Amino acid sequence: MTFSVLATDGQAVGMAVTSSSPAVAARCIHLRSGVGGAASQNVTDPRLGTKLLDAMEYGMGARGALANVVRDRELIEYRQLTVLELGGEAAAYSGAETLGVHHDRVGAGVVAAGNMLAGTEVIDAVIEGFEASSGELESRLLAALEAGLAAGGEAGPVHSAGLAVVRVVPWRETDLRVDWSETPVEDLRRLLDLWLPQRDDYVTRGLDPRSAPSYGVPGDE
Repeated sequence: MTFSVLATDGQAVGMAVTSSSPAVAARCIHLRSGVGGAASQNVTDPRLGTKLLDAMEYGMGARGALANVVRDRELIEYRQLTVLELGGEAAAYSGAETLGVHHDRVGAGVVAAGNMLAGTEVIDAVIEGFEASSGELESRLLAALEAGLAAGGEAGPVHSAGLAVVRVVPWRETDLRVDWSETPVEDLRRLLDLWLPQRDDYVTRGLDPRSAPSYGVPGDE
């Protein structure tokens, strides 16, 4: 019901995801500044994303963190997991009960996975779309998601999408969601185009409002 991409540029780590289910980003995206990212999807257990990040923060690499979380865990065969550390090491797991046509693949600083896909080539397109892209990590993640959609996406229509990125500050500098739409990825593109020019200003407002630019709205004089 879902496909996603998790990637890093060495300074930031982020994830983009889309699904036929509502509000997919609320359940599947797990990021931690200075550590990395993780995704729990298919039959999602959001607790696993936190456990993967905790394992990496305690010194395990991505592959070690995944092995630690998967080992002897009840019902793990229903889970599809990806994990990526800030330095670029990545790993993926698709349990035996992962739904429909499914696939996962690790690239250079990127990992993608999906289930109930139109074909395994969707995940290949996601990885290749990311690797061929340039610019801000947010833009590259969305380009990868769009490449997967163009390659067939899910077997049925998608209805939700989301994109989030962490950098130096301990909150998500970008955190965009489309929780239900007939065109969620297109809507996410419009949101990102609106957001990116303002992103750094909102970080400044959080760190030092005295040096932040105005909002440029009525009442902000």
